Amino acid sequence: MTSPPARGRLTLTGSLFIGYVCLLTVALTGVGVLWTLHVDRETDRQYAERVLTVARSVAVMPEVVAGLQEPDPAATLDPLADRLVAATDTDFLVIASPDGTRYTHPNKDLIGRTVSTPPGPAAEGTEWSGVQDGTQGRTVRAKIPVFSEGGSVNGGDAKGEVVGYVSLGILTSSAGGDTRAAVPAILAAVVLVLAVGVGGSWMLSRRVRAKTHGLEPADITTLLESREALLYAVREGVLAVDAHDRVVLVNRPARDLLGLSGEIEGHRLEDLGLSERARDIVTGADRGGDLILLAGDRVLVANRMPVRIRGREAGAVVTLRDRTEVDRLTGELDGARTVTRGLRAQAHEFANRVHTVAGLLELGAHEEARAYLAELTATHTRTSSGVAEHIHDPALAALTLAKSAQASERGVDLRLSPLTRVPGPLHAEPRADALLVLGNLVDNALDAVGREGWVELLVRLHRDVDTDLPHDLLEIRVTDSGHGVADDVAKEIFRYGFTTKASRDGGTRGLGLALVKQVCESRGGSIEMEEPDEEEGAVFTACLPVAVPVGVGE
Repeated sequence: MTSPPARGRLTLTGSLFIGYVCLLTVALTGVGVLWTLHVDRETDRQYAERVLTVARSVAVMPEVVAGLQEPDPAATLDPLADRLVAATDTDFLVIASPDGTRYTHPNKDLIGRTVSTPPGPAAEGTEWSGVQDGTQGRTVRAKIPVFSEGGSVNGGDAKGEVVGYVSLGILTSSAGGDTRAAVPAILAAVVLVLAVGVGGSWMLSRRVRAKTHGLEPADITTLLESREALLYAVREGVLAVDAHDRVVLVNRPARDLLGLSGEIEGHRLEDLGLSERARDIVTGADRGGDLILLAGDRVLVANRMPVRIRGREAGAVVTLRDRTEVDRLTGELDGARTVTRGLRAQAHEFANRVHTVAGLLELGAHEEARAYLAELTATHTRTSSGVAEHIHDPALAALTLAKSAQASERGVDLRLSPLTRVPGPLHAEPRADALLVLGNLVDNALDAVGREGWVELLVRLHRDVDTDLPHDLLEIRVTDSGHGVADDVAKEIFRYGFTTKASRDGGTRGLGLALVKQVCESRGGSIEMEEPDEEEGAVFTACLPVAVPVGVGE
């Protein structure tokens, strides 16, 4: 909805229409003036050629040549001149001697007198043409010499001496009349073209109004500024493409999330270096909502919305949300939840054992109660001491014990590899990543095996002096006795980070493995799925570069 223009202010289409008409009027006026000047100049040229041609013809006439050499030239030449003027439709024909004495003239009283304009080059045997003011007024005239033996300068056959010259002319007012006669036709053509131009301008202005939906320049500017402010102020990434998969808009958050730089608008998707997964989401090859996308060390959630104009798909807008930190916190929360569930299971198990001991004492079976307590103590001591002996980081040890209790509750045997060794506590940041990786991998393994199955956990810190690496390396390996991972799914795991397709197949490990991969790679580490042995289901090995606090020894 647009606001009407202020009173007295022209609309965009009105301004365009008036501008088009004024511009067209000025242009056509200029064309008309130039056209008239051209016609006037062309008329003058034609009249000049005409008088020159007629004067040359008169100058070589035998009657004129002979008449100029008679005792009384005027008696012979004046009647001839009158007939020639009438025949050639000229305004005057003067035949004079070389000294300028007239033998013919329209005004008979001037015959015998000297001409008003000097003979000029004609008296010396040279042709001349131009515009002069004479007794008849301003004329276009030509002066051609007459030779005693005939011939002409133009023909190259002049003979004898100059016995006179012919001056023939047409009044410029007569030539101007022809020009004025052409003006109405020029004016009519200009008016016709102007009328057509006005109609075209009106149609063009209406077309512009339809294209702009009646919006005024201020409205268009406001919409543009609002769009720019909205798209570049939101924290979500926005990427828009047209129907040919060319980028038409990308805001700053989208550049940061996808790692894009430089000029992007106008380029095709395949030219941006995006992953195949990202291109599938933007082009719509992978449909759905809240699609998980790994971009560098980030976990993104992408949503694609097609754009339709007049019922046809004209492109799409993709929004991107960064959920990396959310997933990290979720992983840490899952670890804490696992510890809580483990403690709850231990409390429940402890209560059952206390009730068992109380029942034995009630029955007076004191020896049996003593033996039962000794067995429980030995089992608990073996489990706790085994973890504490190999893992000296309290948080990792606590999570391992909690996962052991969780596995026991499910009827799964969680084993700690004898190669497990963490000689001291880790820094806070690598510890949080290690807890996330260990918790997800163990949870995946517990989900993969049923009751009576087993899971083996290896957590080992390799020192830099032993590996020739510039840093310490924490290895977390989880092996289970499940059914393993199919080859086609295995390829998808490492192609997409095991994100959406595996999770849509019914598994619960999709996002967990994607997050594990993202955490490992963000620290410069890696995660791999190894080929299992015959008795093994799947083997996942994660490597995290870490550092042990100074002063912690073996």
